[in-house]
Amino acid sequence: MWNDYNRIVTCTEPKSGAKPVAQTSANEQSGGRVLGLDVGSRRIGIAISDPLGITAQGLETLQRRNKRTDLAALERVIQDYSVKEIVVGLPLRMSGAEGTQSDKMQIFAEELRKRFRLPVHLWDERLTSAEANRLLRETELSIEKRAKAVDRMAAVLILQGWMERKRLPASGSRLPAEDRPEP
Repeated sequence: MWNDYNRIVTCTEPKSGAKPVAQTSANEQSGGRVLGLDVGSRRIGIAISDPLGITAQGLETLQRRNKRTDLAALERVIQDYSVKEIVVGLPLRMSGAEGTQSDKMQIFAEELRKRFRLPVHLWDERLTSAEANRLLRETELSIEKRAKAVDRMAAVLILQGWMERKRLPASGSRLPAEDRPEP
């Protein structure tokens, strides 16, 4: 039922021969990598998939400054890891309804799509920060270090959840049709 809210913001082909930010590389043969983002007003948690799209690893959390600086930092990650698509956490209310924050993430996702010419997926992020906090409490990390790791861990959970749903067989899948893998 909550997967009904997970959807894709489609990517159009670049105009006038412009190339996407992610250039052709060895990773493209194995499908490239997926970037996961947990976007907040002060920080952006960042995760990256392995080249096969099986596991997600957290990267350095981005301290937000302004849109230009934030997008430049994300562009470096996209280039460094040969990213082929992006997953952005969509903050929904517990009822599943969209609110002000959801609207902001949809606008941000559209900005990413236009800037980087990559598919951008919105993924329900309800309870990912709470789950990240729970997982980090089980570690020996200090409160200060846990606080710094929450956004990164939330990005990992968002990306891992999206990748796991993407791998489900098309029959019986609750993924939107456009996000189901080819049979």
